[in-house]
Amino acid sequence: MGAQFPLMKTNHFWALLAAWALCIGCQSDEAASAPSAKAQTIADMKRATDNHSFSRPQEAVTTHLSWTARVDFDTRQISATAQYQIATADDAQRILLDCRGLDIASVMVDGVESSFELGPEQPFLGQPLSIPVNGQSQTVSVTYTTAPDAAAFLWVEGETPFLFTQSQAILARTWVPCQDSPGIRFTYDADVQVPANLMALMSAVNPTEKSSDGHYSFVMDQPIPAYLLALAVGDVAFQSVGDHTGVYATPDLIDAAAYEFAEMEDMLVAAEGLYGKYAWERYDLLVLPAAFPFGGMENPRLTFATPTIIAGDRSLVALVAHELAHSWSGNLVTNATWDDFWLNEGFTVYFEQRIMEEVYGRDISEMLTTLSYQGLVDEVDGMMEVNPSDTHLRLHLKDRDPDDGMTAIAYDKGYFFLRLLEETVGRSAFDAFLKEYFTGHAFQVMDTDSFLAYLDDNLLTTEKLRETVRVKDWVDGAGLPDNCPEVSSPRIDKVDQTLQAWINGSVATAALPWNDWLYQERYRFLSNLPDGTEAARMGELDATWDINSTGNNEVLFAWLEQCIRSGHAPAYPRLERFLVEVGRRKFLTPLYLAMVETDQKDMALRIYGLARGHYHSVSTGTMDELLGWTE
Repeated sequence: MGAQFPLMKTNHFWALLAAWALCIGCQSDEAASAPSAKAQTIADMKRATDNHSFSRPQEAVTTHLSWTARVDFDTRQISATAQYQIATADDAQRILLDCRGLDIASVMVDGVESSFELGPEQPFLGQPLSIPVNGQSQTVSVTYTTAPDAAAFLWVEGETPFLFTQSQAILARTWVPCQDSPGIRFTYDADVQVPANLMALMSAVNPTEKSSDGHYSFVMDQPIPAYLLALAVGDVAFQSVGDHTGVYATPDLIDAAAYEFAEMEDMLVAAEGLYGKYAWERYDLLVLPAAFPFGGMENPRLTFATPTIIAGDRSLVALVAHELAHSWSGNLVTNATWDDFWLNEGFTVYFEQRIMEEVYGRDISEMLTTLSYQGLVDEVDGMMEVNPSDTHLRLHLKDRDPDDGMTAIAYDKGYFFLRLLEETVGRSAFDAFLKEYFTGHAFQVMDTDSFLAYLDDNLLTTEKLRETVRVKDWVDGAGLPDNCPEVSSPRIDKVDQTLQAWINGSVATAALPWNDWLYQERYRFLSNLPDGTEAARMGELDATWDINSTGNNEVLFAWLEQCIRSGHAPAYPRLERFLVEVGRRKFLTPLYLAMVETDQKDMALRIYGLARGHYHSVSTGTMDELLGWTE
């Protein structure tokens, strides 16, 4: 996507920006050097072109946000003022912020009311907010109100209401005017007023008890990109599970959540042992309503998580390992643009698997990897028929919603590329490389070309190594290269053998080792059942093992998808209840798609009509297109 910047330029920019930001407001001798530092900072701003942001950071860039806000559940709006400290080029004439659906009341520059201009609306990008500044401007502030249907928000109705945000990829601009690019980082503080019976939480230093008046103050001293801005408001309680870890959840879920995630501290210790000190002081987790569209979101200090991972037996905690790993890959070292998304997710999946191996053993991590490989192959096969370029690690998302890039390619193809590197150079060398990578680029951004240059300089240092890996085939080639690492799990292999025996009738349903299987094995069995398996045999499986009542949502999902494809109607009431209660896109898309592909679209539309109002916009955007939904 556009021109790329050299790695050394990137590092130099962020070092200078941090240094200049510290100079703002100083009265010491250092203040005298601020203008020259500022000028150098702007001059060195040669970041990768971000086609998903209107901002022009080479002219003016935000460095710190002070946010004052009031949350109104009655109107479903937030009224707020966003004040930014900014760095400007000497010849700057404007600062551009990204906005979408915001009602701008007023703008101030250095405390004086200013004119402003909103540019034309563009699909999914919103509008540029242009504010006149000059080379001496230090602050801009915007007073505004969000739209009731702001795409980042989900307002959960009920006796105790709940609000949560989802800013990734480019939805922060729907609730805060900002330079909504992953390549621009800033620190922030906030003062938020909410109803007195509710607690407010952000991706910042958080309270552990409700305030008496609904007022909360927050500080985030580490610079983050806008997509990591997060806010949640609800009736939640806190419970510590370790020296640096804890969970937030509604009172009815807090004990179950504390039990489920009791091993978070162990994961944190394991992660630090692998790739260096955790940089965010605390790692806490908030269990959101089931309408949350993802498994988890790696908001710094406070992971947002779906309740669908609470299984009662800690079997789905790999998701926590994934979000924790983001504290290094993504949050600490961030993709410069959404075309570089694999640099966030591929690294995170690799790190996740290493955490799982460290805490739970290689047997478990290899089962997870084997399941991921099957999902990756299936997704690659589908993409190759439609748009082979979407299987490249380096994406090309200009004029597209960056959510289009949130596929198994960035996650699992990225993982297998890193696994290939590990297998090529050896684990010890690869671990040393990754640790230095995270340490040396902390709080910086990274684009694909810069990473590849770093890779050649620091790991693939010989022609023989480069020929073995064939980097270009992975990064800019379609499909899975033929040097993709082979993965296997003896336990998964045994499941596959048992499944084949069950299909041909040599193993009876009652003889299946269902109660001895871990969830990964049950998932493998169900997800590999042949389409069109006789309804009678599906009924026999459920009657014998009560799969319909499982508390493991991964297993339930695999079961329900197979019930759709086999026409097992007795499971349809459970399917409907699941789709109305759960908004996780990972589950919704395959289930609705299965109904469409099996000529049951009428059922899909009926259920979606009941459920749509409970889903976040991230999910409805995908489902509307899939089902051809019109209001």
